[in-house]
Amino acid sequence: MANAGTSAEAGQAGTGRRRSGRRGDRCDALVTSGLPADKLRRPGATRVRRLFSLAAGLALVLPLCQAGPWSRVRFPSPGPSDAIGSAANGCLGGAVPLPPQGPGYVSIRRERNRYYGHPELLAFVRHLGAVLARHTRELMMVGDLSQPRGGLMSSSHRSHQNGLDVDIWFSLAPSARTAIRDDPEGRDPPSMVSRGGPHLSPAWGADQRLLLKTAAEDPRVDRIFVNPVIKKALCESATGSHSWLHKIRPWWGHEAHFHVRIHCPKGSPDCDAQAPVPPGDGCGRDLAWWFTPEARTPSKRKAGPHPEPIMPAACRAILAGS
Repeated sequence: MANAGTSAEAGQAGTGRRRSGRRGDRCDALVTSGLPADKLRRPGATRVRRLFSLAAGLALVLPLCQAGPWSRVRFPSPGPSDAIGSAANGCLGGAVPLPPQGPGYVSIRRERNRYYGHPELLAFVRHLGAVLARHTRELMMVGDLSQPRGGLMSSSHRSHQNGLDVDIWFSLAPSARTAIRDDPEGRDPPSMVSRGGPHLSPAWGADQRLLLKTAAEDPRVDRIFVNPVIKKALCESATGSHSWLHKIRPWWGHEAHFHVRIHCPKGSPDCDAQAPVPPGDGCGRDLAWWFTPEARTPSKRKAGPHPEPIMPAACRAILAGS
């Protein structure tokens, strides 16, 4: 039986779940969570890592080959900022662009045109960067937020639609120039999960923990998605209060980056809040499920078309606006 926590969050995580159906019948590309298919077959890769990566590829990051008009919109809509609908079925009015860089952070892969968000999300990113800047001269690398008017993306995500989600890479960069040069499209920073089993890699350190703890303690944040191995390591190493671990949610993939989702902001009455995170620190039976054969084996689902969710009415006006 599937974990209840995972069921509540299905289709809402960082890369989300999107079945191809009629839109994907002609698509033959499978975009996995930072791990190309050829690496899944390497002799050096362990069974656990292969299974986690395969599950991520099959269940989360399916090709979004015909995402519709949202990815073709180049500019935000006029008017006040408004997060509409849910992370996996919504849009964003009056989006604000994240500056290319600021204290403690650099925005990478901006050619995707996915650096827009609600002002509350941008304020969170700036705060997290500022905290990091007090500890190190290195920069956190900010990945995808939302498109200029949100909506479904053409690749990588089912979520990130209403301007309240952001991906942040665990690895830090010595400079903005280095980040942009060394981490272009298709070349992800290193995984924080060891190839030798369900353990953290040597790349993990105090800076990564600082980012997660700071983000989790921010009252704007609703939840944070990380790889189950990372969640397990945090549970085992945490001292003192475990309250901040409450928001850290295990999910397939998310080995090299973490995904932050903030709460529905004030002034967005059409924003659909996600079901609350279950109580507790999440370090017990729910976490243990992720290391069972059931969790590591991709579920077999019937092939065929699946109905797309109905777009919120307000999003039609956002898309059609000048």
